[in-house]
Amino acid sequence: MIETIFHPRVIENKDWATILFVFALTMVAIAKSAYGNRFYDFMKLLFSDKYNKIYRDTSNLMSAFTVIMFIINMISLAFFIQLVLHHLGYVSKSDWVVFIQIITFLLVFILSKYLIEKIIATSFNIEEFVEQYNLQKVNYRTYVGLLLLPLDIVLFYSKYTTKTVIFSIIGIFLIINFINYIISLKNYQNLLFRKLFYFILYLCALEIAPYYFMYYWFTKS
Repeated sequence: MIETIFHPRVIENKDWATILFVFALTMVAIAKSAYGNRFYDFMKLLFSDKYNKIYRDTSNLMSAFTVIMFIINMISLAFFIQLVLHHLGYVSKSDWVVFIQIITFLLVFILSKYLIEKIIATSFNIEEFVEQYNLQKVNYRTYVGLLLLPLDIVLFYSKYTTKTVIFSIIGIFLIINFINYIISLKNYQNLLFRKLFYFILYLCALEIAPYYFMYYWFTKS
């Protein structure tokens, strides 16, 4: 008598990801249609400093356009982190609970860091520099998030993505972030030299230490 063994068929539910991708693309379409000229200048941010010069007022940090791009950035970055963890063997890329945990952590981390920056900037009397620096930093990071979005879609639905591809993408975007820091320091060098001591304290406290502790906590966990 032949014994029949039934194995459960595991079907990954990707509907939640599809909905989020459609939502993010819809937000991009809204930003492009409602802020046509600004969106066009924003898309050239990597090759031209025109956007930063036009929208350098700190009130733009809370503008509708910046908020829309920030939302897209959060969705895009959270997806990419989940994809990286998936390829390292820690999580499933189709687990929506993991996505919620990642995006919640990102929001808490970024907003907490922003509030602490405001407090330290006031204490060190470098509000002008920190506000301008934060605005430029947000611009470049939301730009990176926008570039990541189509890559997230391809990587999420592709079955042939390798670790080499993932780490190559990480390397490219780390280079973009490094260029962002260099441009920021160059643009505000006059103001920076007047407050050099406080800037070094700010840099160590909020631009190096948080990421070091995150790396330490992640590797030890």
